[in-house]
Amino acid sequence: MSPSFLSTAFFFIVILYLGLCHVSNGVQQATYIVHMAKSQMPSSFEHHSLWYDSSLRSVSESAEMLYTYNNAIHGFATRLTPEEADSLMTQPGIISVQPEQQYELHTTRTPLFLGLDVHNSGLFPETGPSSNIVVGVLDTGVWPESKSFSDEGYGPVPPTWKGGCDTGTRFTASLCNRKLIGARFFVRGYEAINGPVDESKESKSPRDDVGHGTHTASTAAGSVVEGANLLGFANGTARGIAYRARVSVYKVCWETGCFTSDILAGIDKAIEDNVNVLSISLGGRMTGYTDDIAIGAFAATERGIFVSCSAGNNGPFPSTVGNVAPWITTVGAGTLDRDFPAIVILGNMKKYTGVSLFKGDALPPKMLPFVYAGNASNNATYGNFCFPGTLIPEKVKGKIVMCEKGGSANVAKGEVVKAAGGIGMILANTASRGEELAADAHVLPTTNVGKKAGDIIRRYVMTDPNPTASMVIQGTVVNVEPSPVLAAFSSRGPNPVTPNILKPDLIAPGVNILAAWTGALGPSGLAFDTRRVEFNIISGTSMSCPHVSGLAALLKSVHPEWSPAAIRSALMTTAYNTYKDENPIIDIATVKPSTPFGHGAGHVSPTTAINPGLIYDLTTVDYLDFLCALNYNSSLIKIISRGNYACDPSKTYSVADLNYPSFAVNVNGSDTYKYTRTVTNVGGVGLYSVKVTSETTAVKISVEPPVLSFKEVNEKKSYMVTFTVVDSSKPSGSNSFGSIEWSDGKHVVASPVAISWT
Repeated sequence: MSPSFLSTAFFFIVILYLGLCHVSNGVQQATYIVHMAKSQMPSSFEHHSLWYDSSLRSVSESAEMLYTYNNAIHGFATRLTPEEADSLMTQPGIISVQPEQQYELHTTRTPLFLGLDVHNSGLFPETGPSSNIVVGVLDTGVWPESKSFSDEGYGPVPPTWKGGCDTGTRFTASLCNRKLIGARFFVRGYEAINGPVDESKESKSPRDDVGHGTHTASTAAGSVVEGANLLGFANGTARGIAYRARVSVYKVCWETGCFTSDILAGIDKAIEDNVNVLSISLGGRMTGYTDDIAIGAFAATERGIFVSCSAGNNGPFPSTVGNVAPWITTVGAGTLDRDFPAIVILGNMKKYTGVSLFKGDALPPKMLPFVYAGNASNNATYGNFCFPGTLIPEKVKGKIVMCEKGGSANVAKGEVVKAAGGIGMILANTASRGEELAADAHVLPTTNVGKKAGDIIRRYVMTDPNPTASMVIQGTVVNVEPSPVLAAFSSRGPNPVTPNILKPDLIAPGVNILAAWTGALGPSGLAFDTRRVEFNIISGTSMSCPHVSGLAALLKSVHPEWSPAAIRSALMTTAYNTYKDENPIIDIATVKPSTPFGHGAGHVSPTTAINPGLIYDLTTVDYLDFLCALNYNSSLIKIISRGNYACDPSKTYSVADLNYPSFAVNVNGSDTYKYTRTVTNVGGVGLYSVKVTSETTAVKISVEPPVLSFKEVNEKKSYMVTFTVVDSSKPSGSNSFGSIEWSDGKHVVASPVAISWT
């Protein structure tokens, strides 16, 4: 989600080991995820659940299983003391006993911007296969009454569907329909830490009290809703990317966060229910490829389920990208060509453009007294941030107040200004957000400006003897250029786990996205906000992720035989990283060209992804060989694979041989690096020639063979890329970028190249 919304909602938390422990009979307990070697179950047990229970009883007579997992992993979740956990680890058949983690949420015009308009409607059929695709969403639940989940015009539930709808607080199974065909909730992990859910404040059911889950689900596959808008902004027809697909939600996030025991249970059930796509806009502390989302995603991928995850909102800082397992499609965020401009006018008659989603009485059309929050505060250190109780009413009343972003929600700052008697707010970006302008539904006239304008405005208000200002909120504009630009908050590479695998994979719309919202909370997500809306506009890689989930559903409907890796390949190799004028996509954090560490392969282009020409495919065994190349031991591989796959000691494994649609090379001195790739023809007979581009001459890039000839569909051809260091004088920490493109004159199959000097 947007950084501002995250700080308002209850999910603004530090990722930590739990640590969030419960004291029972004077002994500290925590939740543990126990991975079992199912193949080692003694023959005396008729069912694996009986074996799990016996193993647990061997260390604790009182411990209860929170969940038994059958699909995402083989094992269970339970509450134990550290001593009991250590003892359990010594029992036969136990692979690992891991402390639970806590995760956070990453938080209309989009289909048109992506080219999914009426002119291209024939590419993706509205009936038949597309309406039988099921998109599963792990999140905060769903507001089922939203028009985005109307089943008008839908046929029967797909015969392959095995899911259902849970009942609970303010939610009955009858709220599901032929569109919303599944709704589950998983709360045992949360309640083990926090005690029973307070049902007067939070729905112990699939109902979404937060809005995030409703927004992501409707973005991926919401039904067509005419006249959708937020307070009059972005008015138009809203529809999800795969708007004819079915939706199943899995509520795994609660008041204090998202717990891995619940997340694994959600993934486990989604696999059992037979979803086709799994959308996960969550993230947590990275632990290699044995974190629970990565493990659950592996099991889903093995079943042919496409898994997309948000890259995270920790940009623009390097090596912050999350959800980097190569079997996950990792999605960063870009902008749309739609904006919500507001103009700030200073007393010196200089004008600066920002954004606003304020709806209400406008400021008087005249210059008004203007004050800097830091000069009207009782807190010398933090007064400029407009925290609660820091503004002096006598210095603020009747004035526009300039506040700085950070430390609290943007809309909450406006409430502080309003409570102190201020009549308007100018909100300035920090350096990390640069010129990025993510809009908020403020409670008083407010304009958010970029850092450059903020610096100028601050200088004016602090030096002019009688500063004044005014603002004009202009509504909605479209066809904004340049667009897209890379969002400043979007997490960046290099990949912090395996630098030789480029992440994120690609970007999709994630800034100022309009989608359905909960009826339980206002658009700001703050408790004091009594406004209720059917749609909301928010930002984050949480918003870009379901765009790709929806696109995967569309591609799956047209190409049901494609694997998750094939779908990702089609999206990546057809993505674009330049505008129509051939200039590179801009990174709004620096207002300079973005790089593959920010945008991956580029921005999704669904109308070309449907016919990519060639694909880079991968199987479960390929991923396991990748783990062998990383020297994962048999226990770690068993945790991920849930099987007995063993690395062949006589075989040489290389990360460079993973058949990924991108290239990341880490240069250490003078050397030669070889990468092998195999492409599968999905575009008919063709002769493909290679084109190599590179920013640097320090590394020579050669491809053999330079031409690939295909005589039939599904034919495979391999090639090798050799990166030869010819100049070893580049300083450590340097990066250079390029691309490798195959074309037959009709298709362009492009792969980004990132070269880093370590």
